[in-house]
Amino acid sequence: MTESVLTVIDHPLVSHKITLLRDVKTEPGAFRSLCKEITLLIAYEALRDLPTRTVEVETPITTTQAIALQSPAPAIVGILRAGLIMVDAILELVPHGRVGHIGMYRDPETHQPVQYYGKLPTRIDEREVILVDPMLATGGSAVAAIDQLKKDGATRIRLLSIIGCPEGVKAVHDAHPDLPITLAALDERLNENAYIVPGLGDAGDRIYGTL
Repeated sequence: MTESVLTVIDHPLVSHKITLLRDVKTEPGAFRSLCKEITLLIAYEALRDLPTRTVEVETPITTTQAIALQSPAPAIVGILRAGLIMVDAILELVPHGRVGHIGMYRDPETHQPVQYYGKLPTRIDEREVILVDPMLATGGSAVAAIDQLKKDGATRIRLLSIIGCPEGVKAVHDAHPDLPITLAALDERLNENAYIVPGLGDAGDRIYGTL
């Protein structure tokens, strides 16, 4: 594991919300709200090094030099379907961001990702890319998505997940050693069915109530 590019957020608000998220009794509506709240909290840390530029702004009092994000706007890319909840949250922080989608599902027998859809913003090679997926389990979907992003020209990619495990982090860093990962929680391990332990179950099913 490459610790220099792994950040696990240590904050009581995040820990409290993760506890509620894990609870099997948490209903889909509350689960969605918690996912958004946690994403906002971890994104604040994960995006602290977004590149900026100096611009001139006229205030009601005077003209001053101020800081703005560099152009073009960041791309927020969600791994479907669960990643959509995190995309919506980050758009609250970066409303001028551009949105992309990578559709993948995990083969129930091989546990390998299968891509079925891809749509990215233009000029992806010039943008900071924020790849989001609530769960970093085997790492297969994340690695496949990063591979696709790089194939399409992206060079500055960071991954945000709510819960991960050592196996998933290692898989991503084995394939892409310098890629920054930010998590709200790093759990113990994967079980024999490739679910994170203790985890929170299937994030997509709990977000959309399709249990």
